[in-house]
Amino acid sequence: MNLRIPRLKGLGLVAWLAGILFFLPIAWMVLTSFHSEENAATNPPSFAASLTLDGYRDFFGTAGGASPWPALVNSTVASLASTLFVLVLALPAAYALSIRPVKKWTDVLFFFLSTKMLPVVAGLLPIYLFAKNAGMLDNIWLLVILYTSMNLPIAVWMMQSFLAEVPIAVIEAARIDGARLPTLLARVVAPIAMPGIAATALICFIFSWNELLFARVLSGVVAQTAPVFLTGFITSQGLFLAKVCAASLVVSLPVLAAGFAAQDKLVQGLSLGAVK
Repeated sequence: MNLRIPRLKGLGLVAWLAGILFFLPIAWMVLTSFHSEENAATNPPSFAASLTLDGYRDFFGTAGGASPWPALVNSTVASLASTLFVLVLALPAAYALSIRPVKKWTDVLFFFLSTKMLPVVAGLLPIYLFAKNAGMLDNIWLLVILYTSMNLPIAVWMMQSFLAEVPIAVIEAARIDGARLPTLLARVVAPIAMPGIAATALICFIFSWNELLFARVLSGVVAQTAPVFLTGFITSQGLFLAKVCAASLVVSLPVLAAGFAAQDKLVQGLSLGAVK
């Protein structure tokens, strides 16, 4: 017992050190975003440099640059809409693979997961040609469809394990009371598996928000997303470090806010079924 306490303290110290190491680059990015370009480019960096909001003014276009709001709105629409579609499609699929398992359901899950093994670049040209012939280039709904199809396999895989923990007795009782499948999913299964659903939604939202390759190739001006807008700060004139750090912080805030708001559900969802 006495030997376990120092061991636990040592593990806690290691965890704190690892957390600080992961946090340091973010803290440095935040500090650099409040520096002028001259102070941000100094080597070694100056911790006592004067602070300014010039990087944020440049990002939000108050100094005459392009406004980031259309790109932020596009990212919000594409991420939220695709996440909603993924949940609507993944919930009945996961229900069929867990509570009402189909034959060879493990093979079905492996097929879903195998679709994520295809390199994204391999499907880029066919999708581009399809979008061009269909007249859907620079269309935000094309990105919604792509993000939904990209995140659906991992969502089904995750939610299958979450729904497998739903008590069968509760579902059978609802059936006896006359609940049909839509009512069963919406009023019985979904509330019980809400931590897992929240964890799945958060991960799908993050994947959609951070996606760059398809958005870069398939969008132009109308459907430009926040990550694509962020790459525009790297020009032939050089890398404006303070402006890039300010832009990176603003673009990261929605993901950080969503993770902070759903942290309790996320922990419950990711640990659901870990201990039986």
